[in-house]
Amino acid sequence: MGLAFFGLTSDNFQLVGEIKASIYRQIHLICFHGQGGYSWPIVYDMPLYLRRFIFNEIKTYHEEQNEQTNKQSSSSNTKVINPSLRLNTPPSNPSTTKSPSKKEVKIPIQVQYK
Repeated sequence: MGLAFFGLTSDNFQLVGEIKASIYRQIHLICFHGQGGYSWPIVYDMPLYLRRFIFNEIKTYHEEQNEQTNKQSSSSNTKVINPSLRLNTPPSNPSTTKSPSKKEVKIPIQVQYK
């Protein structure tokens, strides 16, 4: 192991690469899910505690959205419609239905000349 002063140092280059990739992935996700609110340099230079906080907030938000979507999809899948209970109504004929009368509205235009 090299000097452990500022920065990520290790003899295991694969581990260093994985750690850097996870940091870059975190920065990318904050910029992507921030929907234009964050740019790469701002997030990269952000203090670690703040970057982790924002990342965790975005993560919990999307987890909650996924749970709501799953609940809605599971509840819609459990609804079974009995075909014998359907109402047999004939389709409406557009020629027999009366449409509301259209009234012509005139708007006076006033032009003033100086």
